[in-house]
Amino acid sequence: MFFVETAYAQAAAGEQAAARPSFLEQMFPMIILFAVLYFFILRPQAKSARVKEDFISKLKVGDNVITNGGILGKIQGITEKFVTLEISDGVRVKMLKSQLAAPFAGETK
Repeated sequence: MFFVETAYAQAAAGEQAAARPSFLEQMFPMIILFAVLYFFILRPQAKSARVKEDFISKLKVGDNVITNGGILGKIQGITEKFVTLEISDGVRVKMLKSQLAAPFAGETK
């Protein structure tokens, strides 16, 4: 009886090897995964990066902004990489442009 079970197992293994999926069938789940990754992660991230780059390029003296740390301030000076913010009367902070989060519509004082 032991030899019969072995023979059935060998026959089943041979049938499985003959019925292997094609290369395209094997790659289909990877293609779907990449598409989901692109549309739900990469594309929105690139869009938000473009919006932030546009915001930073349009900064001018006198704009009210909020930083990534939550500090509200008014731009007093701009250089290529840095911005000087007035966060209170006579209190100025120099920071990187990339640390600015968004424009702020309200008054900072």
